[in-house]
Amino acid sequence: MLGLRAIGWRAASAVCIACLLGLAGGQAWALDPARLMDAAARLGPRAPRQAQQLLQMIEQARQLKEEQRLTLVNRYINQRIAFHADQDAWGQADYWASPLESLTKGRGDCEDYAIAKYFSLVSAGVAESRLRMVYVRAMLDGKPESHMVLAYYAQPQGVPLILDNLQGEVKPASQRPDLAPVFSFNAEGLWKGVGQRSAGDPLARLSLWRDLLAKVRAEGF
Repeated sequence: MLGLRAIGWRAASAVCIACLLGLAGGQAWALDPARLMDAAARLGPRAPRQAQQLLQMIEQARQLKEEQRLTLVNRYINQRIAFHADQDAWGQADYWASPLESLTKGRGDCEDYAIAKYFSLVSAGVAESRLRMVYVRAMLDGKPESHMVLAYYAQPQGVPLILDNLQGEVKPASQRPDLAPVFSFNAEGLWKGVGQRSAGDPLARLSLWRDLLAKVRAEGF
């Protein structure tokens, strides 16, 4: 397995598929608190409190410098979601939950952590172009496993910071030799990484992402 070298994260070619998949294509996201609370009321008695706390955290994050926002959001989401496979949490083999769904359930897998962090940071004012959902090969107990993290790029060709549920501290990718990037995406497109092993079909994954975007818009993001 390839180590997560800085060049691995920079040597990626963009694939312009936003129009094909109906992605946002640069559309700005703005959180609508009233709509989020309405969506929470439909999810059950636990959801409104989780939604209110999420709104408070996002407002707190807005007041911080950008790297401090990463730390706050990473810690908040990691502390409020317990890792469970989708089959256990949702009764499905592969389900991508919205931030509100994950926080209400209190359970999620690696995709759900990354999703919740992504939309929390965008809502707190981080430019979407600086964030990518990244499928990686992670070394767990000496074995490579498919995993997802959120990467933050202060500069487009720089070494990203990694937000991960496996480690509580936000670290540069150069300090995560246990990870190797395979492909990454956001609402603007797909980037092919340098990993030699697949984490799944990118287009199939982006179909789930497209459906998720529609769901989070309906919840007020």
